[in-house]
Amino acid sequence: MSRNGPGQRDLLRAHSVFLETGAVGSGIRDLVAESWRRSLDAGINAERSLPPVTLDDAQLADYRGEHLLSRVFPLLYDVLGRFAEDCRCVMALGDEKGQLLWVCGRPDMLRKAEAIHFAEGASWDESTAGTNAPGTALRLDAPVIIRAGEHFNRSVQHWSCAAAPIHDPDTQAILGVLDITGGGDVASPQSLGMVRAAARMAEIELARISAVESPARPGPGSGRSGSVGRPARPRLDVEALGRPDCSVTVGGRTVRLSPRHSEILVLLMAAPSGLTGEQLEIQVYPDDVHSSTMRSELTRLRTLLGPDVLESRPYRLTARVDGDWQRVQADLDRDRVAEAVAGYRGPLLPYSEAPGVIEVREGLHRRLRAAVLASGVPDLMASWTRTRWGADDVVVWRRQAELLPRTSPLRLLAAAEANRLDVELGVTHRF
Repeated sequence: MSRNGPGQRDLLRAHSVFLETGAVGSGIRDLVAESWRRSLDAGINAERSLPPVTLDDAQLADYRGEHLLSRVFPLLYDVLGRFAEDCRCVMALGDEKGQLLWVCGRPDMLRKAEAIHFAEGASWDESTAGTNAPGTALRLDAPVIIRAGEHFNRSVQHWSCAAAPIHDPDTQAILGVLDITGGGDVASPQSLGMVRAAARMAEIELARISAVESPARPGPGSGRSGSVGRPARPRLDVEALGRPDCSVTVGGRTVRLSPRHSEILVLLMAAPSGLTGEQLEIQVYPDDVHSSTMRSELTRLRTLLGPDVLESRPYRLTARVDGDWQRVQADLDRDRVAEAVAGYRGPLLPYSEAPGVIEVREGLHRRLRAAVLASGVPDLMASWTRTRWGADDVVVWRRQAELLPRTSPLRLLAAAEANRLDVELGVTHRF
């Protein structure tokens, strides 16, 4: 055994002895031994049992939208979810029954977690899943770490996890549980400290929400938000031109979305009548992707922006939306080329490789460039070539030189730039 307690081999050996004889070795923590006994008494098969899925997609969407924890999921995702993605872990947020409502992480980690049913809609209550951090934390109403070999279910014994309960700030009833799951590094005091701190932040945020609103709060342990106020048809103001991601202002707060959520939002804004999950997958991912990945992304996007912003079947924005690229399009529709050029701060999500975003981005860029050329206004062309995306546009430089008076010093500059670019491109034309 190591100085910090039994190693993985020792834990697995002790677990096997327990299943065969019911005897617990002296190196096993008391909370683990007691949980193993509860798991055995519950009739859990350590060899073959996988946690049941108790909420299907339709039930999950409705239940999650009404749950009080939906009010703090954006905060928890920002505080702990992004960390989990960076560290190749998954973050999970479950209700007071141990049902996982949100599971976040990189797509490859989510697929691995799904293999053991650590997925949205599955129940990880200790009585159904055996010893595990979310379920045992709920059972004990206390933060816990469960190391790999301490899990009762053998299919889970290559994962470690740390979890802490979240309480209703008014009643102190358990609302749910926050968990981070991954490799051996998760089983550390630092990881447990992060989870405890994030859970406490969620409780503070719920208290703040309760103080500024006047809802009819649910009863203890109900897990539902009752009539917690929701804004009627909110407005989204979105900036995405020249940015790697979307900045969204909604309900008086500004949210910076991840690149993937930014792509999904742009595509939904381009399709007011909505898109199916399959249509979104085709437009977002250059390659094939697991369908559950898209569902997870849409769930997180709905929670980040608010429950009244996005609906499903098909996926459609129900909020009023205003994007900076849409304003450029509207100016072009009205033949207001100068305003369109002034409002164009760069290509739409310039680093995105999503096929649907590329189509929207290149379509707008081509349309604006064509309008600048067709305007016959040298000042607009000068505005275009002064930008990083227009600086090497030899056609616009040449057209600008053709339109400027021969006595204009700007004509000489435009001609010189056109000639320089011609040389770089191997073109023989000269002014």
